[in-house]
Amino acid sequence: MRVSRCIAAVAIWAAAALMSTAARAAGTAYQVDTSEVSEAGNCKVESWVSSADNRDRFAAVTPTCAFEGLRPYELSAQFSRTRQDGEWSTGLAPKVKVNLAPSGIGVFGLAVEAMTFFDLTGSQNTGMEIVIPATVRLSDNARINLNAGWLWDRVADRHYAFYGAGLDLRTSDNVWTFTAEVFGQAGAADEASVVQPRLQTGLRYRPIDQFNIDVIYGRNIYGENANWITVATTVRFQTGEK
Repeated sequence: MRVSRCIAAVAIWAAAALMSTAARAAGTAYQVDTSEVSEAGNCKVESWVSSADNRDRFAAVTPTCAFEGLRPYELSAQFSRTRQDGEWSTGLAPKVKVNLAPSGIGVFGLAVEAMTFFDLTGSQNTGMEIVIPATVRLSDNARINLNAGWLWDRVADRHYAFYGAGLDLRTSDNVWTFTAEVFGQAGAADEASVVQPRLQTGLRYRPIDQFNIDVIYGRNIYGENANWITVATTVRFQTGEK
């Protein structure tokens, strides 16, 4: 695999996300991550748009490429546009995810990931997180994902413990997948809703291996007392040589 080609692909998609309104209006938005990473040489672009019943908005695009080092790993960068209380902002969140152990039926897989957040509108680093995802397969069509981690809100200078659990059930042909997840953050907060557990459910349609679309409904992690509906897409492709 030629690493330079993967990096170039990420850069091209990232530039498109910043320059194109249409590109920002589309990926996946599940809060509970799996321990798995893609096979080296594979890339994907996840994008989504979310709308809340309090009129807040969130749109993002996340190009990701997988590599092989001492352990398999992924590099990604999320570019986002957010409207909260009538104000728009632009964000950037680069992430690295390393698979530590593969999952299997009855066997837990493990990974570690780190992400940092930048407010490009206000030109500041607003926080970071470290999460450990674990995945165990119950069968070929069912798996459980568990997350535990640490979040730092630099703006409020507060630290939170993140937790999450999710269940994925898919059809044998992998065309349909149902996901239910509960998640939240624990710590001191001015508003109780910030540290209350949250729930999302989603349905994925994957007519071909290279593409899927999700519809997700529930609460997000940010603490608003609002319900969100999300439409998300994922496009997968290969670049370079393995």
